[in-house]
Amino acid sequence: MALADLFKKKSSGNVAKDRLKFVLVSDRANCSPDTMKLLRDDIIKVISKYMEIDPEGLDIQITETESENRNGRVPALYANIPIRDMRHSSR
Repeated sequence: MALADLFKKKSSGNVAKDRLKFVLVSDRANCSPDTMKLLRDDIIKVISKYMEIDPEGLDIQITETESENRNGRVPALYANIPIRDMRHSSR
């Protein structure tokens, strides 16, 4: 995340859109919007250790999918994470 990104002002429409997304996703996941925000922040923190990402473009969704053993549907977390660049470690 670039320093300039921290100070970039979002339009009220974009802020409202992000809030609505969090409400819809948290409703599907049966967890609070605060929990979804913490999940999103943790994902950004971990992924950012290994690559430079666009946190504004991050899209997290919880849907349902068929379980592997075919005994019903289970929640599934899908994350679309725009990658700007890979971080090169000295390992």
